[in-house]
Amino acid sequence: MFTRLRLFFATESVEGRIPAFIRFFLSDAQNQAGALRAALESLPACPAVSIVEQPPLDGSRVAALVRTSPEKEGCLFHSLRLTEEEAEGRDSFAQSRLLFSKYLDIIRPLGLEMKTHCVRTWIYVRDIDSNYAGLVKARNDVFAGEGLSHDTHYIASTGIGGATEGRHAVVAIDFLTRPDISESDKTYLKALSHLSPTHDYGVAFERGVRLSDGHIYISGTASIDNRGHILHEGDVLAQTDRLLENISELLREGGSSLDKVPYFVIYLRDISDYQVVDAYMQERFPTIPRIILEARVCRPGWLIEMECEAFERAYHPHYRIVASDIFEKELKNRLY
Repeated sequence: MFTRLRLFFATESVEGRIPAFIRFFLSDAQNQAGALRAALESLPACPAVSIVEQPPLDGSRVAALVRTSPEKEGCLFHSLRLTEEEAEGRDSFAQSRLLFSKYLDIIRPLGLEMKTHCVRTWIYVRDIDSNYAGLVKARNDVFAGEGLSHDTHYIASTGIGGATEGRHAVVAIDFLTRPDISESDKTYLKALSHLSPTHDYGVAFERGVRLSDGHIYISGTASIDNRGHILHEGDVLAQTDRLLENISELLREGGSSLDKVPYFVIYLRDISDYQVVDAYMQERFPTIPRIILEARVCRPGWLIEMECEAFERAYHPHYRIVASDIFEKELKNRLY
């Protein structure tokens, strides 16, 4: 894995792109995260890193989504985690408030605002069936204080099951920030013919956002209709088809389409659905890389959720998916 990462970064450097961030997905954070961080020190110009326990379902112990981008873009990626001392004794509401406070403490001295400059979040919730409500309330409270509402806008986001190596941590958040944009650079994608406004069911995120440079971020999307109802309960393939229809409509609204997507991240509630979903995606999108992970969606009736991006310019960030079932010796000896 790390040999391939080094080669990718070297090739990208020749093309004028630099490492932006890596999202690592682990099968066992307790036993892998520390060793992974130690191995990362061998990477030249190591970018910002997110590490979360969401087991890859292709049999890999570790998978990674790597982003490089033109230096002029200047995106900031912050992967915020709580220490054991910070997390212990705090419920999902209190932990979420603390994580958002940490982010605000980072960006405010830079002259940045969450409302304007944060374009994407990923929120990982351990035991999401029990802890999601606390996160939702905390986010709603923070957003209200920062001037974000359904009368203005929210932020594109994925809220999904996931864990970190912190045993008491039930929430972790990744933030993507664009210091170079203003509010006029953003168009929020609704697809109201297919999807309901998120505030209809009490949550605060945007379905998608298009930036003026043509970059589109699509939030975690599931099989839902324009009244907020789950469609095709119990049928994972029908849900997959519907959520892709929803994503397609969001992209169309942003002036793009599914063939402009560089990757898919796919979350499955039930690991037994992996083979049928993987076969479906291979048949329909044989040239678009994907990562399929075990992660529960925020409503039990949703069997699958998917996120992606799209671009409408020639000079854009590049992504590489790296999955490793057989590690190079430098990492293998540390992990096992």
